[in-house]
Amino acid sequence: MSLLISGITELVTNDPTLGEGSLGLIRDAALVVDAGRVAWVGPAASAPDADSHVVAGGAVIPGFVESHSHLVFAGERAEEFAARMEGRSYGAGGIRTTIAATRAASDETLGANIRRLVGEYRRQGTTTIECKSGYGQTVSDEVRSVRLARAHADSATLLAAHVPPSEYAGRADDYVRLVIEQMIPAAAPHASWIDAFCEVGAFDVDQCRAVLEAGRAAGLGVRLHANQLTAGQGVRLGVELGAASVDHCCHLTAADLDALAGSSTVATLLPSADFSTRNAYPDARRLLDAGVTVALGADCNPGTSYTTSMPFVIALAVRELRMSPAEALWSATAGGALALRRGDVGGLAVGMRADLAILDAPTFVHLAYRPGVPLVRAVYKDGRPL
Repeated sequence: MSLLISGITELVTNDPTLGEGSLGLIRDAALVVDAGRVAWVGPAASAPDADSHVVAGGAVIPGFVESHSHLVFAGERAEEFAARMEGRSYGAGGIRTTIAATRAASDETLGANIRRLVGEYRRQGTTTIECKSGYGQTVSDEVRSVRLARAHADSATLLAAHVPPSEYAGRADDYVRLVIEQMIPAAAPHASWIDAFCEVGAFDVDQCRAVLEAGRAAGLGVRLHANQLTAGQGVRLGVELGAASVDHCCHLTAADLDALAGSSTVATLLPSADFSTRNAYPDARRLLDAGVTVALGADCNPGTSYTTSMPFVIALAVRELRMSPAEALWSATAGGALALRRGDVGGLAVGMRADLAILDAPTFVHLAYRPGVPLVRAVYKDGRPL
């Protein structure tokens, strides 16, 4: 059945041909959904009839697109967070605590946790979620992780090269060999993407190259954690390999910026992780001014960014990354879609999936203007209310 949503004070389409500015804003708007897709958008006065009718009474935005999350885990690390807030610096070793808990958990426990977190995301307006493995790091645990990610989220990523597990301490090359020779062949049928953590304390650029090239040869798209804690060659490696996105990008050189600006690789910024770790925030203004495509993600994980709130990420991006409210919303919707190479989500033009959020606010600007306030009144995915 078709659905007419009217009473929209401000509709964000993310299509500049449909309305004002980069967001394609239409004021006093309406939208028609049919068969799970957007069938019509325009001024409310011109709206066609539909089988059913909803009055929004506020702004309507595309559903947020989360292109970077780590939801397959057990346990939590609140004590680690408290210690870090008391002055201890963050290192990659904390991941191993979650690895031990995840390996010990049942599929039912892990699945229930993913469902809980996906539910949190959905209630706050996120309609598309990428989910990574990386807390199993045995062949069987990485396979079940991507299988669970695929079952409960929209896109599954194999992040077996997260950090070398404890049993491979001092033998990272041996672990990389295991990833390439056994984990990728076994997990690739359940995943869409290959990822790696290119960082001091995790894997160096040569190890990441080997993993990403093996994943690409197995038919997986390339993503990469790069330049989060230190400057390095990760961003340029991602661009060289045609990665859909390089994520974090907190420490960039002029060469990194030039590489990104001359490519189709998206720079995915994760400011909630930098908030939680007191790491340096990325320079979004520099990226945007250079013409780099920017996405925003929440990076939900139990150690360094235990949040599922994309509105919080938008508020951080505006306040700390010096993005405009419009730039932040675009990056959390259309930017995330580009980071996942999706053309059917991230906007509300005719033919796109009817994934949207109705706000209890007259304008999307309130997402940054009223941080911490639950402004998402209703969420629709494929035209159905969640």
